[in-house]
Amino acid sequence: MSMPRHLTVVIGPNPPPRLDKALARDVPEQAGLTRSRLAKLIAEGGVSRDGVPLTEARAKVAEGDTIEIAIAEPAQIATRPEAIALTVVHEDAHLIVVDKPAGMVVHPAPGSPSGTLVNALLAHCGDSLSGIGGERRPGIVHRIDKDTSGLLVVAKTDKAHAGLAAQFAAHSVDRRYRALVVGLPDAGDPRLRGLAGVSAEPGGVLRIATQIGRHRTDRQRQAVLPGGGRHAVTRMQVVERFGTPPAAALVECWLETGRTHQIRVHMAHIGHGLIGDTVYGGRRKLSARAVGETAAEAAAAFPRQALHAATLGFVHPETGEHCHFAAPLPADMTGLIATLRG
Repeated sequence: MSMPRHLTVVIGPNPPPRLDKALARDVPEQAGLTRSRLAKLIAEGGVSRDGVPLTEARAKVAEGDTIEIAIAEPAQIATRPEAIALTVVHEDAHLIVVDKPAGMVVHPAPGSPSGTLVNALLAHCGDSLSGIGGERRPGIVHRIDKDTSGLLVVAKTDKAHAGLAAQFAAHSVDRRYRALVVGLPDAGDPRLRGLAGVSAEPGGVLRIATQIGRHRTDRQRQAVLPGGGRHAVTRMQVVERFGTPPAAALVECWLETGRTHQIRVHMAHIGHGLIGDTVYGGRRKLSARAVGETAAEAAAAFPRQALHAATLGFVHPETGEHCHFAAPLPADMTGLIATLRG
């Protein structure tokens, strides 16, 4: 077992009176210790003054105090690394952006203890994971459903984890999805304009703003609620229409908030559920007369919700530069689009 590394911090002039706030100000940035990590180190007895542990975050400090911080090596977690191929879009010392395939779960859970993105990242990143909250693990700041494909950013360091999490909490991350839906969502449709929470914006954009929470009777599902739940905002624009008359559409959706199943719930709410979505899509089938027998059958047999996280933009938490990444539609969706066009 390796010895913990020690960091000595001298409290500067006019410090905040509390230990946790003074350390948050005076610990060098390159140490990579976030406020939450410092709070954990204080609680665990890893912070001391003159050899006496300071275990209270509100302990008083003064200018010139010498504070010793013992930082243990990040603990290995129980989740096993697994050599699973990953499509890496970008990687540096602080974060990694991957294009997740449909069918892969992001995080181990009782029903999916292995084969997850976390298992794959533990193997791929190895020692470049400097530790999140004292554990050598990837920092998951957002998720996409098992059967949704596309882009995810994952932190390698505590600082990157905190910086990315703050951007997701502030809804400043640019996330755009491509989805194939039943019917043609038209911003000019009076039926849609009359739905609660639905409004039209310039450029044929539909804005859907509702409360979303657990379904009252089916706890595995989310639903639009008249009250309670969490505020959710999705914007949507038609990219391409299919069939004569139009019976399906490729749409772009962008998220202001990121609630569980948000796009799937919102598209179902406006009556245009995702092709292949057995949970929210409803029983509506594509008209064989409009798109042809082959396309109607292909849509009915599509094995997952036709949803792809296509673009992802954020401010790099270490360098401050604006990053923007794109992932092409996967083969199953491009194949279905080709069939719908035909």
